[in-house]
Parts: sequence; C-alpha cells; structure tokens
Amino acid sequence: MNTNDSNSDISLADAIQKGRPNSKKRARLISALVILLLALALWQFLGSSAKPQHSGPQFSTAPLKRGEISLTITATGNLEPTNEVTVGSELSGTAREVYVDYNDRVTKGQAMMRLDTTTLENTLKAGQADLESAKANLAQAKVSLKEAQATLQRQQELHTLSEGRIPSKADLSTTEASAERAAAEVLSAEAAIEQAQAEINIIKSNLDKSIIRSPVDGIVLSRSIDAGQTVAASYSTPELFVVAEDLSQMKLEVTVAEADIGRVESGQSATFQVDAWPDRTYQAEVLKVSYGSSETDNVVTYETELSASNEDLSLRPGMTATADIHVAQHSDVLLVPIAALRFEPTPPDQAPKTSSNSNESFLSKLMPGPPRRGGSGSGRPQNDNMLERGSGSTIWILQDNRPSPIEVTIGLSNGRYTEVSGDGLNEGSEVILSESI
Repeated sequence: MNTNDSNSDISLADAIQKGRPNSKKRARLISALVILLLALALWQFLGSSAKPQHSGPQFSTAPLKRGEISLTITATGNLEPTNEVTVGSELSGTAREVYVDYNDRVTKGQAMMRLDTTTLENTLKAGQADLESAKANLAQAKVSLKEAQATLQRQQELHTLSEGRIPSKADLSTTEASAERAAAEVLSAEAAIEQAQAEINIIKSNLDKSIIRSPVDGIVLSRSIDAGQTVAASYSTPELFVVAEDLSQMKLEVTVAEADIGRVESGQSATFQVDAWPDRTYQAEVLKVSYGSSETDNVVTYETELSASNEDLSLRPGMTATADIHVAQHSDVLLVPIAALRFEPTPPDQAPKTSSNSNESFLSKLMPGPPRRGGSGSGRPQNDNMLERGSGSTIWILQDNRPSPIEVTIGLSNGRYTEVSGDGLNEGSEVILSESI
C-alpha cells in the first residue's frame, strides 16, 4: 500500500511538471495578442488624429471643352454583288461540254456549256422533211385548183351558149363545189407549210438554247454542272451557274434596329470592316432604307442597303461586315461628360456626419455596420437613355468651391460626351462630375 501511494505521488508530480511548459506558452501567446491589439489601437488613434479635417464636401470636376462630336449607328450584315444572275437551262438533256469554271471572267453572250443536241438535230431533219412534203402538197393542190377552175369555166360558157340547157344546173353546181374544194385544199396546204416552218423554227431555237450563254459581263461565282451530267428542266429551271455582274461595286445589306431606323437616311456616309481584313476600313454610302420590317425573336429590324467600292476585289460576296452609319456630326460645340448630366449635389441635411466620439470602442470601429443609404454625388438616379436630344437638363458648375446649377439643352451624345448649349456656359468652366465627403 505504501509503495502504491508513493508511485501515485510521483506520477502526479511528473504530470504537473509536464503541464507547466504549456501554461507558459499560452501565457506568452496571450501577451503577444494583447501587445498587437494595443499597437493597432495606437495606430488607429494616431492615423485618425493625423487625418485632415475637411470643412465640406469634395467635388470631382472636368473642364467644359469645345470640340467635335458625331453620332453613329452600328449594324451588321452581308456583302452581296450589285447584280447576281442565276444561269439555268430551259431544255432537258445531257451536258456535252462545260467551258467555264468558278472565278472565270465571262462576257455577255459567251458560251458557258453545251447540251447534247443529237435528238434535236434529228427532229430538225424530220421537220425539214415535213416542210418539203407540205410544199409538195401545196403544189398539187394548186394544180387541182387550176383544173377545177378550168372545168368550171368551160361549163359556164357552155351553159350560156345553150341558153341554160347544157350542162344541167345540178352538174354546174357540182363543178362549182369541186373548184371551191380545190381552193380550200390550197389554203390547207399553205397552212401546213406555215406549221412545218414554225416547228422548224422551234427546233432551231432549242438548238440555240442548247448552248448556255452568259447573260451579262461578270465573274462566275459557282458552277453546279459537269460534262456528262443530266439536266432536268421538266418542272423548274435548274441552276447551273451563278454570275456576278460587277464585283468592283458591292452592296452591303444590314439590319437596323427599330430604335435607330428613324435616324438613317439615304445618302449618309458609313464605314465598315470585315473579318478577313481586320486592319482595314472601307467606305460606304446608304442607298435605301426599307419600309418593310422583319421580326426575329421579338426584335424588329429594317433592311438597309449600302454601296461600297471594291476596285481591288478584296471584298467577296457573303462576307459578314460590321458597319458604322454616321447619322450626324457637329463641330465646334460645347461637350460635357455623361456623368455631369447625372450629377446632383446631396442636400446638406442628408450629408453623412463624421463620427468623432472618443468613447467609441476600437472593436466597434472594426465591426461592419449597416450600409449607408444613397451614393456619393447622386441625389437622384438617372439613366443615360433618358437623355434625349433637344430635352432640357441641368449641369453643376463649381464656383467658389460651391456647386452652381445651369440649365442646358442636350444635343448629340456618343456615349461618353454629350453636346450642351445654354446661357452661362463658358469654355473651360469646371463641371462637377461627382461628390465625396
């Protein structure tokens, strides 16, 4: 028993000795934290006492300057030839020869391909034979008419000499009918000749159409036929070639949103770029603005056509272009930043007060508080889209470190600067943009 008690006393003493170093470490850590908090408090106190005290709000300003401003409307579209012609065939058949390929230059009337004309040539021969047969029938009918007319004349003379006794009236009527029938056969033979001739003309026309020719001077954009392929033109005209009449002049078809279409007019200048030449800007001009609209995903747009020069043929049909249409431009006008039209000074009774309570604890300063209502420099929110041309607004000029309001009339705006006019505006005046306490 005594031995066990002594062992227990020794174990307890060892545990106490082992725990003492941990207590010392904990005390050192607490002392370091206290020193750090005291240092932060001292730094906060010295910083707040060294901060300059302002007697009023501080204003951010920009000078009222005179310059040039322009308004542009951006639209996208595709380049197309001024006149694009689809070349097809009225005849069905087999393509015997194809003379041109895409990118080839062609002239008006130049042969582009030829169909197999074996059937047409045989049909032409048959038509010519029918024509010759009709001519022979006409000659025979004329002889029969001449014979019938001679017989009728003799009988009429005999009837006169015999005082109506010879030939009888019945025989004379039969002879007259025979003569009239011979005359009708002549007319029928003449009509047969005209019909045969018309059929020959149709066959010859089809032979001419078997050679597909270019209707305009231009460049072949596409070819969809090869020698040996069959052309079927029974129900619709097949597309064989597409020819652009003149690629030195192109048209750009863009879609303009309904909010901007009222500013777009014929004759306005424009510039555009294409992805193929990102460092190059092309000049264009508005040709016409469509009155008809189209709606896509509840967005109403209007088709607008622009003309562009393409002398070096760097532009190609189908390219996507982004155009800037210059709808208005004013020079030597007074300009202010957009922020100046949104600014309104904060009323003095709503200005936030600076706390100087020395009893306020350091921890309360560190703890986040509820957000303050209202932003600095904005007594009321405004939207840039509400600033319409010709409407009135107010800007604030800094005079003797105090804001002074001036009523102005708004002109063009490019998103950064806005044209203003009104009494009391002077170039170089400091326009207030924002306010800080």
